[in-house]
Amino acid sequence: MVQWHWISSAVCLVAMLMFAITGITLNHAAQIETTPVVENQIVTVPESLLSGATLDSATEASPLPSELAQWLSDQLAISIGTRQAEWSEEEIYLSMPAPGSDAWLSIDRASGDVEYERTSRGWVAFFNDLHKGRNTGAAWKWLMDVFAVATLVFCFSGLFLLVAHARQRRMTWPLVGLGFVVPALVVLLLIH
Repeated sequence: MVQWHWISSAVCLVAMLMFAITGITLNHAAQIETTPVVENQIVTVPESLLSGATLDSATEASPLPSELAQWLSDQLAISIGTRQAEWSEEEIYLSMPAPGSDAWLSIDRASGDVEYERTSRGWVAFFNDLHKGRNTGAAWKWLMDVFAVATLVFCFSGLFLLVAHARQRRMTWPLVGLGFVVPALVVLLLIH
């Protein structure tokens, strides 16, 4: 059981530190001052990419054609990918949120004018969003699931070790009980 405990603790170490630190920053977000940085860019899509059957046949929510997405990625130095765009007769709107930032672009279908805006809220917001899984995508969610399972193994193997060594350590169960009772009392008595 000791081996399970140390292996799971090794797997969890960095993520547990990140979650502990961002737990503090999330609890004190009002005291952490940040100045958002807003970036704006304007470009015009070439007529050859703006017209055509691909754009005309797009549904209300579908990705940009690959050629247009690649051109925008190159011009704006961003990653468009296969995000779903919102299509109307007048414009194509693409929302591009990410951890610690929000971004969008709008393409005027008549003129080809593109307006791109990105607002970055800084490193603390980036790590806070990772903590919450906000705008992180499937890969991060899977990684957090693996971390959660490793944390459960760490906790249960630790509990097994507590049981195995409790006779030599008189304060084991009072401290475990305290770890349960204090949060329970705060929830019952102090949270309104």
